[in-house]
Amino acid sequence: MTYQEAMAQAKGNMGKCKACPVCNGLACRNTIPGPGAKGVGDTAIRNYDAWQKIRVNMDTLCSCGDADTRFTLFGRTFTAPIFAGPVGAVTLHYSDKYNDQTYNAALVSGCAQAGIAAFTGDGLDSNVMIQATSAIAAVGGMGVPTVKPWNMELIREKMALVRESGAFAAAMDVDAAGLPFLKGMNPPAGSKTVEQLREIKEAAGLPFIVKGVMTVKGALKSLEAGADAILVSNHGGRVLDGCAATAEVLPEIVEAVAGRVPVLVDGGIRTGTDVFRALALGAQAVVIARPYVCAVYGGGAEGAVALTQKLQAELADTMQMCGVHALAEITRDCVRV
Repeated sequence: MTYQEAMAQAKGNMGKCKACPVCNGLACRNTIPGPGAKGVGDTAIRNYDAWQKIRVNMDTLCSCGDADTRFTLFGRTFTAPIFAGPVGAVTLHYSDKYNDQTYNAALVSGCAQAGIAAFTGDGLDSNVMIQATSAIAAVGGMGVPTVKPWNMELIREKMALVRESGAFAAAMDVDAAGLPFLKGMNPPAGSKTVEQLREIKEAAGLPFIVKGVMTVKGALKSLEAGADAILVSNHGGRVLDGCAATAEVLPEIVEAVAGRVPVLVDGGIRTGTDVFRALALGAQAVVIARPYVCAVYGGGAEGAVALTQKLQAELADTMQMCGVHALAEITRDCVRV
């Protein structure tokens, strides 16, 4: 299956999502529960637009050779510095072609076949995490379960499932504090202090990724809490309208972290050229969510493989045309902002 075939089959399978040729937030804005962004959709649109304003510097006066896109994180090596993003409640947000169990089974297995890993989602229904961790266990731990910022008792229960899955890392999307279903919960859920985050990292017992960092201050607090990696993310524009784009804040966060932990980024990344742009601004890898939803709804695990291969090929082509042959050679001078 090709990516184009998967996208053609996705149309009509995804409820209100139109599986647009360019997923830039303009068509859905706040028209879809969850994926349609918050408010007027400004942040989701800005995420996409910010990457397009960064131009890549072509340089073919270099030695000829293949581009090596391999990437290593926490001792695992992947075919490319790309991860599928966490998504939950797919039946609500898209259509009943999939539920969380069948979606995660297809996404996680497809990504594993393609040589990368998927972040998986969480939700009010306890079965979401049970099914996600089961899918990760089935591929030898090739996945990153992402736990919502619940109360500590519930977090401990979910982290036990994460450890049992054999996952190579765990994550918490602290930016999910802005989701409506977390507000007003009793015991309280949502925003976390440095001390609480440190306790959560210890409960995970695995390399721990803090997702949802959008400021230097947030990055430094994540380091203080013991984060093993940081994911620059505004939850796809779904939790705060008027927020900065991830591409806009990435360089200053990378500078503040100063190589102490890996920095990943998501938000509006749609092509292998966008991946190159992110790496040139200092990210070690990217996370991509909505395009993988479309790929799975169009072609199941095969769709996830096809999208990964497309992104990897685009990244390799951009690297070769910009005179670099390994990820470590992608530096700030490879782009114009």
